[in-house]
Amino acid sequence: MKRIFRLLFILFLPLFFLACKSKNANTVQTSVNIAIQPSAAFIPLYIARYQGFIEEALKPSGVKVNWQDFEAGPPINESLFAEMSDIGLLGDVPAVSALAGAVQMKIVGVPARGPDAYAMLARKSDTSLNSVKDMKGKRIATVFGSTGHNLVTKLLEQNNLTFEDIELVSIKAGDAENALISDLADAVVIWEPNVMRFIDQGTAKIVAKGSDTDLRGTNAFVVRSEYLLNNKDVIKVILEQYKRAVELIPTLDDETLTKLAGVLKLTGAQVREISKKYDFSVTVSDKDIASLEDTVNFLVQIGNLQTSYDLASKIENLL
Repeated sequence: MKRIFRLLFILFLPLFFLACKSKNANTVQTSVNIAIQPSAAFIPLYIARYQGFIEEALKPSGVKVNWQDFEAGPPINESLFAEMSDIGLLGDVPAVSALAGAVQMKIVGVPARGPDAYAMLARKSDTSLNSVKDMKGKRIATVFGSTGHNLVTKLLEQNNLTFEDIELVSIKAGDAENALISDLADAVVIWEPNVMRFIDQGTAKIVAKGSDTDLRGTNAFVVRSEYLLNNKDVIKVILEQYKRAVELIPTLDDETLTKLAGVLKLTGAQVREISKKYDFSVTVSDKDIASLEDTVNFLVQIGNLQTSYDLASKIENLL
């Protein structure tokens, strides 16, 4: 009898573990890992973080919030791919790059649009470069494959110029100011908060902005599809609290403003001013999808993506 019982135990043990694994795969997680980066486009998420909005809203469900700080989008993508992050806020280039990767991702919202958060800057003292019509023969520096690079492309096309008419200099975002000051470039194409910082300190002047073209500066909430499948309510709460934080921007308290100024390396007054450059939102519109598709086409054009894909199929509006 004991031998029969032992045999039945051995036979059914794998089925037991398989059932447990299946059950665990379809249960809500007890934590959410939120990846954030110091961009003015994501001011509302910082506000929600400082105010504890998301923790408060998820407390009844027992979900723990883990904040993960990154310096830029590509490392956030790496963390999402490694399943170390569950949701991340990304600019258009890293967002559409994430959706093209091997790990399935979804865009569940647009945290902000900000065409004028991108600009071409020349040295303030340079009288030879005052408009995009003066670009011919100039050295233009930007981060290759970035939204800044896309803006250069659009400015050239708009003025019947090509990349053969300029010298494109590839730089890191952190080297933009030095490139301008050291004469490595005649102009840099960069984004906030660098634009405001360079202008206010008297280093540069604006030659052109994103709104001079059809650039929308569309950012994205990107979530791992596997996490979203079983934790849609958690992600929805994050989006709702983001939207709640947006409403506080015009009347920010001094403590929160000071924290924002610290993370963005700006003054409180600059934070208030820079926030006006963005249309903070959550819902993904048809125009947002078109904007992100434009980014996909740009990346294919420069060889950073092998092929385009159906971006609309990777959008899931939760609000």
